[in-house]
Amino acid sequence: MGTTGEALATVDAWWRAANYLSVGQIYLRGNALLGHPLEPGDIKPRLLGHWGTSPGLNLVWAHLNRVIAERGTPTLFVCGPGHGGPAVVANAWLDGTYSELYPEVSQDASGIHRLFRQFSTPGGIPSHAAPETPGSINEGGELGYSLMHAYGAALDNPGLVVACVIGDGEAETGPLAASWRANAFLSPERDGAVLPILHLNGFKIANPTILARIPEDELVQFIRGSGYEPILVTGGFDGEEPARVHERMAAAVDAAYDRIQEAWADARGGASGASAGTEGDRPPRRPMIVLRTPKGWTGPRIVDGVQVEGTFHSHQVPLAGVRENPEHLRMLDAWMRSYRPEELFGSDGRPVASLGGIRPHGGLRMSASPHANAGLGEPLALPPVDDDAVAVDRDDRGGRGEATRVFGDWLSRVIRGNPDTFRLFGPDEVLSNRLGGVFAVTERVWREELVPLDEHLAREGRVIEALSEHLMQGLLEGYLLSGRHGLLTSYEAFIHIVDSMFNQHAKWIEQAAGVDWRGDIASLNYLLSSHVWRQDHNGFTHQDPGFLNVVVNKSAEVVRVYLPPDANTLLVTMRHVFGTRNRVNVVVAGKQPQPQWLSLDEAREHCAAGVGVWEWAGTEGRAASGAPSIHPVDAAAPPDPGRSPDVVLACAGDVPTIETIAAARLLADRVPGLRVRVVNVVDLMRLQDPRHHPHGLSDEAYDRIFTADRPVVFAFHGYPSLIHQLTYRRHGHDELHVHGYAERGTTTTPFDMLLMNGLDRYRLALDALERTGLSDEDGGALAAEWQQAREDARAYAIEHGEDPEWITAFPRA
Repeated sequence: MGTTGEALATVDAWWRAANYLSVGQIYLRGNALLGHPLEPGDIKPRLLGHWGTSPGLNLVWAHLNRVIAERGTPTLFVCGPGHGGPAVVANAWLDGTYSELYPEVSQDASGIHRLFRQFSTPGGIPSHAAPETPGSINEGGELGYSLMHAYGAALDNPGLVVACVIGDGEAETGPLAASWRANAFLSPERDGAVLPILHLNGFKIANPTILARIPEDELVQFIRGSGYEPILVTGGFDGEEPARVHERMAAAVDAAYDRIQEAWADARGGASGASAGTEGDRPPRRPMIVLRTPKGWTGPRIVDGVQVEGTFHSHQVPLAGVRENPEHLRMLDAWMRSYRPEELFGSDGRPVASLGGIRPHGGLRMSASPHANAGLGEPLALPPVDDDAVAVDRDDRGGRGEATRVFGDWLSRVIRGNPDTFRLFGPDEVLSNRLGGVFAVTERVWREELVPLDEHLAREGRVIEALSEHLMQGLLEGYLLSGRHGLLTSYEAFIHIVDSMFNQHAKWIEQAAGVDWRGDIASLNYLLSSHVWRQDHNGFTHQDPGFLNVVVNKSAEVVRVYLPPDANTLLVTMRHVFGTRNRVNVVVAGKQPQPQWLSLDEAREHCAAGVGVWEWAGTEGRAASGAPSIHPVDAAAPPDPGRSPDVVLACAGDVPTIETIAAARLLADRVPGLRVRVVNVVDLMRLQDPRHHPHGLSDEAYDRIFTADRPVVFAFHGYPSLIHQLTYRRHGHDELHVHGYAERGTTTTPFDMLLMNGLDRYRLALDALERTGLSDEDGGALAAEWQQAREDARAYAIEHGEDPEWITAFPRA
């Protein structure tokens, strides 16, 4: 069809139809085809939605449809403008996809009526692109993530164009600003292409936008400096006819697709393909369309003497008093009729046949793209962990090992076994977090300049690093939402940077679970290392375990938190989380040399249970030779039937586990008659009431482990309040005493950090004395001795700049 007059006439008709449907969704509850002049009863009682961005989105969709229908190039549409839902839903309905997935919203008059009534109303659909929206992988409720999602979706998707519309308000956000240079990680040889379309309509909610107001030459320089070749399209101002804009936009889209296809051909065996991958070569600038049109274009121009079209007044609902104001009602009627709906829909409400000239077929429709709707592609091939496990002597536990280094070696085999469907993302911390084993099988992908001193940089690689947690999470989300697998590793304190992104993704997963046509996606997996208890060298700003608090507040069907205490439990935990779907899994593990407690078989048993009694660590009826050393959580009786402990020492986290076992040994040595039970928690959600989380222990199982009436001294990795939040309904909660991070820190030694927060072994042992009534007359001297040991350890650290050997040698001392 090409860009002939006939083709552009069809594009214009599609655009008008989508605009009509967008306005109708915002305003109408009846009279969908304007069979009579609009009346107050035809109008929704609450007018919700966003018009201002919709005509621009509809224009882009119509032109992309035309080029897809002509060329057959698979294209995924990512909608950046936040509440562009009316436009995306309108186009999905015109595509036919919406009616296929929601037969009750049929492609006829009845369907249009349902389409309008359901929008942004109770029992209906949201006002923004959401999981319910066909073709969407981008939740429109918060701005800034569209371009990074687009790049994530393009990775390992050769032949796919990801067209990403970026609102100029969105372009002001930090995450979006970091996304411009994501082109540094995209390989023209093996990946798809991202086509950014910056829509400059000039205004945010109530203010002008920065990029729309800077001089055009500066804007062009900015875009070129970001690695793109801008194609400028401006139109619709001062009453310009849309036909002229269609001509310019069609030429721009054709030019962009031509350049993408040329770059693919060159990289995959064309003229420059032979040099691809050599030092110093860089791909040519990628095309980028800059579309400048009025905000709220084709809507009411003047309302109550105030200009609306082309200003922020068109952002949401240009005519707000339609039910009460006859003049506004008349203006709405005229506005909708200006699209000439009688030319676009038959008397039965069906779109006219001529629109089919630019409607792609099947999965080529952007609203039906399998990259958006189909969910997980190939399952992840997971190697066994046996060859990487740390040997642990059950009779002499505590040998040193680095948990994340051990995991990194296994992760290299995951990458090798999944060369096209798994990627590792991190903000410049893969080596810092001891995951360097992956570089035995892959490199960091890097498409910018290479110099001889570079290490682990290459034109192809499965590791992506940039010093932006936003960018790394966004790339991973786009990669997962389009059907692949991955891992994000980060320093614990700085993962807070993506709190809001985590919130959005968790909500997406929760909503998507109720959409039967959406396929499962691989879980979003975090590995948080360089954690609070080993950030003594970086100081107070690097000490924050609060991401766990953010996570547990989300839907219990979605979130999981794991605190493996050593290398083998980390291996087992990570192999498990990589096999899950539709979850957010947060795993916290240290990278420093630390004691290794459990054999691989014990680790498997313990991780399967999520929580258990470590008989070998306590003094409550020590296991006889050959007896199991890890007490299963679902056992019918406590470790020593007929007896119960005097005190339970519980722990969650690798460093708290060390201190808890050390405290148990102090008590065993100095108070041999005290019956101490040691409990370790690896799955934090086991603590929660089963009515609130599917991993929660039953009350009976919880009581068998923690008892219903004995004091529990709990050493926790994070903020103590979180344990109380999870266990407040449990028996014996009044006897639960939690030690954790108390927001005290500085640049100091590891043990001094524990002393400052009351999580050290002496404080735990002292608390056990106090809770069992042994700290008064009989235990007073011992309490004074242990308090003096705390003071001595601090004084030693101040004097020598390191912790004393009687601390660091544990458990071999």
